[in-house]
Amino acid sequence: QVQLQESGPGLVKPSQTLSLTCTVSGGSITTNYYYWSWIRQPPGKGLEWIGYIDYSGSTYYSPSLKSRTSISRDTAKNQFTLQLSSVTPEDTAVYYCARETMTDEYDYWGQGTQVTVSS
Repeated sequence: QVQLQESGPGLVKPSQTLSLTCTVSGGSITTNYYYWSWIRQPPGKGLEWIGYIDYSGSTYYSPSLKSRTSISRDTAKNQFTLQLSSVTPEDTAVYYCARETMTDEYDYWGQGTQVTVSS
């Protein structure tokens, strides 16, 4: 059973960088052919895909967030990390990490973590 767990600060000041880590257990982030994604849900809105890092370490980001987003990984710790720079209150959301399969399905999710951007 694969499990994902998000961790990181719950409060970030405007203009700072949001940094979250997803720790994966029960499966390796280097296993073919999975995509390790970050997704968020602002209050009162739908899910928004941020980007992913795949089994080979390649990354792909949402065009609307690409200029502020970086996703990296630590294979020794079986973790992947989201960094979102220059945050504003509009970046306030519940942030999820999830595993996507080759058939574009999200089969495992973390429980989500609330991040609030406020001074």
